Amino acid sequence: MTKLIVGIVLSAAVLVAQGGDQTEREHNRIVALENAWNEAVALKDSAALDMLLAPELVYVEYDGSLMDKPQYLAAVRSPLARPARVVSESVIVHFYSNIAVASGVYRENGLKNGNPYTLRERFTDTWIHRNGAWVCVASQSTLISH
Repeated sequence: MTKLIVGIVLSAAVLVAQGGDQTEREHNRIVALENAWNEAVALKDSAALDMLLAPELVYVEYDGSLMDKPQYLAAVRSPLARPARVVSESVIVHFYSNIAVASGVYRENGLKNGNPYTLRERFTDTWIHRNGAWVCVASQSTLISH
């Protein structure tokens, strides 16, 4: 599955490089990385997530719980949750030198503990361009009531 995610990211990077100005290309690259993250969560592909997330990741879940990278990857791998669909909408990206802040709406549904669930959250992810690649260093989400 990791190869699938890497392929998606690389394909998006090629498409991004083909058109638009630098800001538009970088915006599209961050959106592609957000989409790759969603796909990796849906597939429970922690190896792909490992490539997208910085070692020092700080992850704040919608319930206020705080996780580091190993804890987040373990949560994604948990057999208790089986996401069926994970998507982001209305993603906006702001750039500050080698930092990108992406925000939007995150939707996820599937089964958790054998019961159907649906999540709708507003998220903010902070990406840093490091060693020629973007990695996420911080992620925070807030539950949006239905």
